[in-house]
Amino acid sequence: MGYPENVLAKDEHVVLHCHPHWGRLFWPGVLLILASAAAAFLAGYVNTLNWEQTAKTIVFGVIGAIWLILVGWLAVWPFLNWWTTHFVITDRRVMYRHGVITRSGIDIPLARINSVEFRHGLLDRVFRTGTLIIESAAQDPLEFQDIPRVEYVHSLLYHEVFDTLGSEESPS
Repeated sequence: MGYPENVLAKDEHVVLHCHPHWGRLFWPGVLLILASAAAAFLAGYVNTLNWEQTAKTIVFGVIGAIWLILVGWLAVWPFLNWWTTHFVITDRRVMYRHGVITRSGIDIPLARINSVEFRHGLLDRVFRTGTLIIESAAQDPLEFQDIPRVEYVHSLLYHEVFDTLGSEESPS
């Protein structure tokens, strides 16, 4: 899914668009499976009992309601947060947008970026993710966590900053 063109300035082009690393969805996925298995087990157990059908229907409804609340809170909400979080590099700026109900974001013009760093530990290296740290002229360093292929993004952003500045130090 490409980034919406209506937020870009005239003649501005997207260089990179990504969501946070898929690893952010691992535990919500595990919790979805566990909640579904527990609900199915309980429903199966209730079905074996010699209760009236009305009582079973009410218990099935309660199990279903609890399952919906748990799945919505522990799996669907984190997925929606992941889906609506965008890290975008264009030929003019870095954009970060996030939020489901209340959206917020930040734009950093490439010309204002002083330094670009990345950090990742052993597990981050295994899963090819990490934290990108951007220091701009006017703000404290900003940390963007769970950036997929953080070393590539770091290098790409570094090249874009130097291309924008037209510096003689620009790497080839």
